[in-house]
Amino acid sequence: MQDGNAGRRTLCRSKPAKPNSSPGSIVHGADDQPVHWLDSCYGYPMKTFIRIAEVWVPTADGASLELSSGLFPDARAFEVMTRQMIFARGEGLPGRSWDQGHPIMMRELSGTYFKRAAAARAIDLTCAVALPVFQDRQLRCVVVLLMGGALSSIGTVELWHNDARIGPDLSLAEGYFGSSPKAAELEALTRDGWLPRGTGIPGLAWQKGQAICVSDVAESRHFLRKELAQAIGIGRAMAMPCSPKGTDTWVFSLLSAEETPVALRTEVWRKHTSSKNKLTLSGGFCEQQGHLADGTTHSIEAPSPIAEAWRTAVAQAQFLTEDKAPAPGIASVLAMPVLVDDVLEEVVALYF
Repeated sequence: MQDGNAGRRTLCRSKPAKPNSSPGSIVHGADDQPVHWLDSCYGYPMKTFIRIAEVWVPTADGASLELSSGLFPDARAFEVMTRQMIFARGEGLPGRSWDQGHPIMMRELSGTYFKRAAAARAIDLTCAVALPVFQDRQLRCVVVLLMGGALSSIGTVELWHNDARIGPDLSLAEGYFGSSPKAAELEALTRDGWLPRGTGIPGLAWQKGQAICVSDVAESRHFLRKELAQAIGIGRAMAMPCSPKGTDTWVFSLLSAEETPVALRTEVWRKHTSSKNKLTLSGGFCEQQGHLADGTTHSIEAPSPIAEAWRTAVAQAQFLTEDKAPAPGIASVLAMPVLVDDVLEEVVALYF
């Protein structure tokens, strides 16, 4: 046991034709009934642990946040409300994350400062996490992810934190462990534990300053909670460094189950070692294809969410046309920039 952690356990113990409409828009089908583009193209909403993804950016005057892009499958009323909103600094979840300069997770939305709590409750959204991206102490964007309901029953979303003034290790700042009653033991272990730098998936992401993907936790020597995780159906993991304003370390971690995957596909893109105009796939996994081999390249100048996130250091949430989807059944992507010490190191892409 290490200083500052008395009484706590260390986790380091052993398709149809697409309509002539822009992605994400509302089109009209038979009898002039409104049909969402995603439903008309792919026939189903986002069937993942993460149900909604939003990207908020500063307004032109820098005084507020407005929605830049978002994924709202099967949540049209919530989308309409969201697109009409702006958040002042310190207001709502995006504004508070901006003001405090670090990620924030809300395990419960009702009765809190979450401005859309009633609308969220109506579609069984119960948890949200805000991930701000700062560069040179200036906010680039805030990514907000929302979970809850039956689709978010098995899996976890975690925020790990280290304040070097208090101790040398990561501890859980907050976590959402799904709605499965079997997750209680995993949650208890996680909340009671701590991770030295380089230990566990979050600790390894901290040490390396890059996203870590584990396509099979059973085979990973770095994943330390495998017995409890496997007992509830969790088989994959990903952790990525966050980009806060201050000097504290924050790591965002996802544990994914086959039944309700956090995302259908996860990719990590880094600068190509020999070409300044290309990115290269450095890791990832897909629910259909398993582990993704390294080496695939992507042009930085391409008109794509991944390239745009790299060029701007602003996250991109976009629906994909069928020919742009990397695998059948994938309809959208959230591309998130990863900055370490203000330097853009990676783009993490979550596909839904």
